[in-house]
This record gives sequence, structure tokens and C-alpha cells, in this order.
Amino acid sequence: MNVYDFSAKTLQGADKSLADYKGNVLLIVNTASKCGLTPQYKGLQELYEAYREQGLEILGFPCNQFMQQEPGTNEEIAQFCEGNYGVSFPMFAKIEVNGPHTHPLYQYLKDQAPEGNGEEIEWNFAKFLVDREGNVRSRFSPRTEPADLKADIESLLA
Repeated sequence: MNVYDFSAKTLQGADKSLADYKGNVLLIVNTASKCGLTPQYKGLQELYEAYREQGLEILGFPCNQFMQQEPGTNEEIAQFCEGNYGVSFPMFAKIEVNGPHTHPLYQYLKDQAPEGNGEEIEWNFAKFLVDREGNVRSRFSPRTEPADLKADIESLLA
């Protein structure tokens, strides 16, 4: 089993298999529009623009579990991300990343990450780096700035 065995709904409501991203390096991030860390969207978009041609895909998963910092509808989230940060990487429908209704992808990410040993997601903008074979390679704190992931991303793209 790996990341490619999962699917999720896009912001537009379509089912999307993560197998569609096979062969790419993935950076999977739980996001929120009304968080102190929301400006990380800018850094994520910069990473996407810098490395997309080499095979990086960033997948954003809005989550409203942390102080209700993602209250909007999927349409409002899309407008916010595009309008404020020019987000062009794939964004998915709102999910839960902790608790009894955790999305299966996030349960897998938490269980497979070398760091954390299945620990709950601590806040918005936790990041998981996945290699081209769909294996979870690293988990990064929400406070880790996207630019600080460049070396890790480059090593997996090489």
C-alpha cells in the first residue's frame, strides 16, 4: 500500500485518485484560510512554480479542525486561494485530519511518516513529503516554512 491507493474529492466535488500523481514527488499539506500560518500559501505556490516542471505536485487539503480557521465552503476556499495567493496547485475538498472522521489518506500519512509515529496533526500547514514511488518520506511541522523544504524536495526530485 502507498499514497497512490487513496482518493479524495477536489474543491469542485470530483473524485480524484492520487494514482493520477504517480511518478511525482508530492508535498501534502493541510491548509486553512484564517490562520496565522496562511501566508505559507505564498511559499507553497513559489515551490510549485519552481519545481513543478521537475515533477513536484503540491496537494492542499483544507481543514476546519483547528479553531475553525477554515470555515468557508469549497467555492469560497478556491476563490480565497486563487485570489489572495495565486494558488494553482491542486486543492481538495475540506477534510478532517484528526479524530474519528480522519480522512483515510491522513491516517495513512500519520502512520507512515518516519517522524511522529502516528501522532495527531498539531495544526494547520503540517506537511508530508512523499517520494516518486508513493512512500511517505518526511513529516514537517506546521511552522516549517515551505522554502525550508527545498533541499528535501530537490533530493527526491534528483
